[in-house]
Amino acid sequence: MDIHDELAARIDIKAALVEKLSTLPASPGVYQFRNASGRVIYVGKAKNLRNRVRSYFRNSQQLFGKTLVLVNHIEDFEVIITSSEVEALILENNMIKELKPRYNVNLKDDKTYPYLVITNEPFPRILISRQRRRDGSTWFGPYTESRQLHSILDLVGSIFPVRSCKYRLSEENIAKKKYKVCLDYHIHKCKGPCEGLQPENEYLLMIGEITRLLKGKTSTMIRSLTETMQLFARELKFEQAAEIKTQLESLKRYAEKQKVVAGDGLDRDVFAVATGEEDGCGVVFKIREGKLLGSQRIYMNNTAGETDAGLQARVLEKYYIETLELVPDEILLQEPIGVDEEETLRAFIWEKQQEEHQEKKNIRFVVPQIGEKAHLVAMCRQNARHHLEEYLIQKQKRGEAAREHYGLTALKELLHLPKLPLRIECFDNSHLQGTDYVSSMVCFEKGKPKKADYRKFKINSFEGSDDYAAMEEVIRRRYSGSLSSKLPWPDLIVVDGGKGQVNTAFQTLNALELSIPVIGLAKRIEEIFTPQEPDPFNLPKTSPALKLLQQLRDEAHRFAITYHRKLRSERTLQTELTTITGIGDKTAFRLLERFGSVSGVSQATLEELKETAGAKAATAIYRFYRH
Repeated sequence: MDIHDELAARIDIKAALVEKLSTLPASPGVYQFRNASGRVIYVGKAKNLRNRVRSYFRNSQQLFGKTLVLVNHIEDFEVIITSSEVEALILENNMIKELKPRYNVNLKDDKTYPYLVITNEPFPRILISRQRRRDGSTWFGPYTESRQLHSILDLVGSIFPVRSCKYRLSEENIAKKKYKVCLDYHIHKCKGPCEGLQPENEYLLMIGEITRLLKGKTSTMIRSLTETMQLFARELKFEQAAEIKTQLESLKRYAEKQKVVAGDGLDRDVFAVATGEEDGCGVVFKIREGKLLGSQRIYMNNTAGETDAGLQARVLEKYYIETLELVPDEILLQEPIGVDEEETLRAFIWEKQQEEHQEKKNIRFVVPQIGEKAHLVAMCRQNARHHLEEYLIQKQKRGEAAREHYGLTALKELLHLPKLPLRIECFDNSHLQGTDYVSSMVCFEKGKPKKADYRKFKINSFEGSDDYAAMEEVIRRRYSGSLSSKLPWPDLIVVDGGKGQVNTAFQTLNALELSIPVIGLAKRIEEIFTPQEPDPFNLPKTSPALKLLQQLRDEAHRFAITYHRKLRSERTLQTELTTITGIGDKTAFRLLERFGSVSGVSQATLEELKETAGAKAATAIYRFYRH
């Protein structure tokens, strides 16, 4: 069977596409899919264009979600052959930015974030810039935290006398005495290179120290300054030694503020992603000499149907295409990346290092499972979830997403649920010193109460006060009795309580051979308990996930309390009526139903009582309250 027969037999595609698929080259390159109107709807890269493009059309039953929709809209495609996978990677990135295809993951650009720049000029300056240019300057960043950026600038200014003027300091201009020293010189913030008072080689040595500082090499810098200070002291140059000592003290204070996250002192980048229904967030930790220097966030849209591994690969590509900083020896990942992606990324980084005259490193990609490195990845992933949640809140404020889906998406990510918890059932117990024990079940669908599915339970399997036994009974009755066939299964179960209640519910579900996720929300400090984790955790008070859980818990509590009070009231009122000779529970209930309360019964006429309880019972009641 040739390629025409093979493809036509597997999926219904146009003859023109079959013809083009048969002529695809086995070369690296970029492919573009177009819809009926000729618009580019997807751009991708491939190590082998023939295999990659054909994979979309081989078996439609293996496609799902966004990919299936994409393939159904493909009317034509084009390919661009490149000489290497690295060229394909760069070309794909540029084309996605320019064309913004409908079905590509959209990674938010960081153009608005500032960079630190060491300018490429005689006597370089240190500047902040939001526009990157390849002009030979040395760039650091981007810095997503303005506090971090300004603290670094303050540190550089307190240690190094870097010029802040905009003078064009050429040898000719300095020789002509074109400029005069400013206030910075007199307050010892600058050594006057504009008047030739500081040699250029000495100034460039200082710039080299600043570069090491910005790369996070504080330990090396501290050793170097210490040696210089001791040299000045031995040469009896006490004024210069005192100046170096002041710089050392500032540098040590800065180093102490940096959080040590790895004891081995190595340079690393740590990557993790968090995803929602349509959005995602990637976070990069920059660790230098074992200290966390800062982090960078990359937001993503149109992520439906994408795997965490696929999104992580996109974040890696974007970050290393755009970052201007030195690549570390080790890159820690949340998910393993494919062999082809790793080879392409490694080759791209090596080419970039060569272009920028950096040392070529044998980079290690590691997916840690245990120990300190795994903890770093977990911490990075936790940050990604937090920033994604904040991002969704901002989208809500801008009216870009339905409010109820916020909490559901955040809850799905927080609890690692297999799907969005569109149906949630919440249970609560209520009693008074072990009497009138009741439980309630409330149901939320798509973040809103579904009162038709609310249920209340009168607990009767034990006597006294036992929250765990009550929880076991209500879970068993809901998911094994007649309700199990009348109501659909929930995507998540929430119980009002702590570790004990959660474990009881979890064990009861296991006994029923049901695998429904279950969590607990304790009232005191809003701790969330899960059966898989030994310790509870908290959410920010502004978290949409926490607000949804609180709304569920409070509604279940209200429903349980209402039912408990009703039973207690009925029991209290019926007790007085049933003390009357000849009045049983059924008669007492009819009387209460007719007259509303014992007080109403006591004030009723004999004729009214006869209509409800009969002549004999009415006479007994009438005499009881009238004599």
